[in-house]
Amino acid sequence: MSPVYLFFNLGGGEIFFVFLFVLLLFGANKIPEFARGLGKGIRYIKDATQDIQSDIKNSVDDIKKDVDPGISDIKKEIDDKLKNI
Repeated sequence: MSPVYLFFNLGGGEIFFVFLFVLLLFGANKIPEFARGLGKGIRYIKDATQDIQSDIKNSVDDIKKDVDPGISDIKKEIDDKLKNI
């Protein structure tokens, strides 16, 4: 049976030993605090990523608004030239 690799090429047994080491090093009382801090950090990163994505989308939308009238003018000119041919 092949081992299941969860992340960073670590198997289930290796992850168990990491958790056991953390438990022995920090104690059972500190682990919930670390988990809360980790959750807050992940949430902060997720919010920052969403903010960056929305800023990029808004910038692209602004550029499209500036460029679209020029493109429609060019299309009209091309259509007029094609009608004359």
